[in-house]
Amino acid sequence: MNEIALLGKKIGMTREFYKTGQVVPVTVLKMEKARVIQIIDKEKRGYKAVQLGYGKIKNSKLTKSMKGFFSKKNTEAKRKLKEYRVSNTENFKEGNEFGLEIFKDIKFVDTRSKTIGKGFAGAMKRHNFGGLRATHGVSVSHRSHGSTGQRQDPGKVFKGKKMAGHMGDKLRTMQNIEIIKADLENELLYLKGSIPGSKNTEVLVKKSVKNIEKKTILEKIKATEEAKKTPDKKKK
Repeated sequence: MNEIALLGKKIGMTREFYKTGQVVPVTVLKMEKARVIQIIDKEKRGYKAVQLGYGKIKNSKLTKSMKGFFSKKNTEAKRKLKEYRVSNTENFKEGNEFGLEIFKDIKFVDTRSKTIGKGFAGAMKRHNFGGLRATHGVSVSHRSHGSTGQRQDPGKVFKGKKMAGHMGDKLRTMQNIEIIKADLENELLYLKGSIPGSKNTEVLVKKSVKNIEKKTILEKIKATEEAKKTPDKKKK
């Protein structure tokens, strides 16, 4: 079940208070329910997968072929379709819906979202260059990136050279982000720390790929409370 992912929208950031006095910054995501549109068999395609649909879309915005596809599947039109390879397709049925409950016993998730676009940025902002000197013969080019090419041989600027250019607006994956809490009623997911992207950015959330033994904040608080209790018993 955890091989699939959910799509959400970044609402913004807030903070969560704990009884120990700890304050944890959290990002709030408004999650969407995912509906199983079709199940892909190994016999047909050579692999097992499920296709999930997210979000609503007006019928007028659909192409003729997509209208036919959704009517054939006898389901309402979905804005986005995503396919996930799964080891077992028996757990899924066409028309089934999944929400935040798939993250019920999961402590850490991976997120994928687009970073905030910064437009055309200079080398200092984009690549953390130091810039040129403020005096001693340097004029009007203090924030430039310096020389870029070579001499007659090879006589070109190599691909991938760090220069000024388009910054941000790229897909980025964040791994092992702790789930602080989940509000099933309002379909809100509270994740520890920040997540790339501006408000209303689409965020893909799935179970963390890495197996980590990291403790959650609640587990840490519980451990410290138990540690405080043990010396009291020795005194008695």
